[in-house]
Amino acid sequence: MGKFFETIPDYLMQWIPQQKMFWVATAPLSASGHVNVSPKGGPYFGLLNDTTFWYMDLTGSGNETISHLYEPGNGRITVMFSSFESSPRIVRLFGHGTVLERGTSAFDEFVKKHDVELLPGSRSIIVVRLHQVMTSCGYSVPFYEFKSFRATLNEVFAKKAEKFQQGDLDMSLERYWAFKNSFSVDGLPGMRAGYETMKKEHIAPMEKIVGPMALRGYRKERTFTLWHLVFVAVLSALCTACSLLFLLAAAKTTSS
Repeated sequence: MGKFFETIPDYLMQWIPQQKMFWVATAPLSASGHVNVSPKGGPYFGLLNDTTFWYMDLTGSGNETISHLYEPGNGRITVMFSSFESSPRIVRLFGHGTVLERGTSAFDEFVKKHDVELLPGSRSIIVVRLHQVMTSCGYSVPFYEFKSFRATLNEVFAKKAEKFQQGDLDMSLERYWAFKNSFSVDGLPGMRAGYETMKKEHIAPMEKIVGPMALRGYRKERTFTLWHLVFVAVLSALCTACSLLFLLAAAKTTSS
């Protein structure tokens, strides 16, 4: 039977860090945007208290979570854990996330304060302030036996870091982020460091989505500014003036 909590109960504070895998779900505000679910593995998750947690975001070809958290008015995120051994259980943590990009003072301060071990491919730290916790039975989830964490991603970026230190500038994380992490599949802005490198070094971003849904160029953020308000006011005034002139002309014609 499902239960809901406003904070993480003590028994889950003990259970959550023992899990070897979790999933992250986010979505853009647009109804036509793509919902994203990302599996995460490894000891890169931490509970700060019963309403706040963080996880290490590693570099990869996608950056949907970052884009959705950056989107103005968005920031929604759900993290799910599931028990594959012993007693069945599913836990969902609903909240709003903040992106701490590598290379920023906020990232450096967090790493220092919480003694976080960085990896060659560390891209950001996602900090989530939750507002709801949900547990459910998990009776249909199959049993799986954990073997080991996969080290491939860490090995790939360790090799890239080594080549970069030897002088191969194409192996820099910033250029990788510029090519693959500047935008989401829906064209939302992604990593700020990647976007800045993309502009500075004139790097064409990777095309995402194929077929009829393919983007026809990356869309800009839609915002309503003061200039839009002024334009609407001027247009309304012109329409009113034209209407008055038309009525005056019609009245003059009728009287004559």
